[in-house]
Amino acid sequence: MVRHAVRVPECARVEIISATIFRNRNHSRIDKYLRAYAQGAATNMSPNERKLRLVAAFAALAMLALAISCRGFFVNPTWQSIQIQPPSPSVAVGFSQTLTAWGTDTDGNRSQITSRLVWSLSGASNGGTVATLDPATGLLTGVAAGTVTVTASSEGVSGTATATVAQVVTSMTISPQTTSVVDNGTNLAQFKVTAGSTDITSQVTLTAYQNGTAVGAGQLPCAYNSSDGFQECTPATGLVNTGSQVFSIVVTYAGYTGTTPVSATLTVSAQ
Repeated sequence: MVRHAVRVPECARVEIISATIFRNRNHSRIDKYLRAYAQGAATNMSPNERKLRLVAAFAALAMLALAISCRGFFVNPTWQSIQIQPPSPSVAVGFSQTLTAWGTDTDGNRSQITSRLVWSLSGASNGGTVATLDPATGLLTGVAAGTVTVTASSEGVSGTATATVAQVVTSMTISPQTTSVVDNGTNLAQFKVTAGSTDITSQVTLTAYQNGTAVGAGQLPCAYNSSDGFQECTPATGLVNTGSQVFSIVVTYAGYTGTTPVSATLTVSAQ
């Protein structure tokens, strides 16, 4: 675990100063001066020296009292939560990706965990081996198509993520290539994605773009609907107020090794 700079509470200066004073001055000497002044005894010091010594003695006692009441000095923060990055890792069969773990400590600081960190896998969707994971480095390597739970643990705290391993494909097709909907908040466009004769609709991610820029969150979201087997893109109410606008629906798949982007054209018209 990477430790942060020592957290020094408000009373720390008092404790440091008082400790220094009492290392250099014996308690009995302070008591001696206090008793002498309390009894009115004379000393060889000048009046100003006597005043300074008395003030110093009382200040030292006050700082000691504050130091005793000081709590939380030199307390090392501990991990409160751990997040895996990327949060939804995906690799193709035969390919690898290095995962990282980031922790938030009890002081609210967030940093990458680089020591005392152990990686592990569990819950493979195929009941066998979906991926391998180096317990020391976090290197995830795809073995077979499916999903698996990744866990990063450090000092008794753990974080998890679901990793997806995709079968390698060199080409994909999205259908329909062109479609349109009316923007009323409920109409949606449905898409299927295949790689050869294999339906990979449930394994892909569709993202809406306009003029090369991803559409804002919630404006034209796309998600897989397991009840009908389609990827469905739904324009938010008011996305298009007048006329019509054209969007590109781009396919992302972890196992795609082709060089040409795969996309469909969606025209959204105002109600």
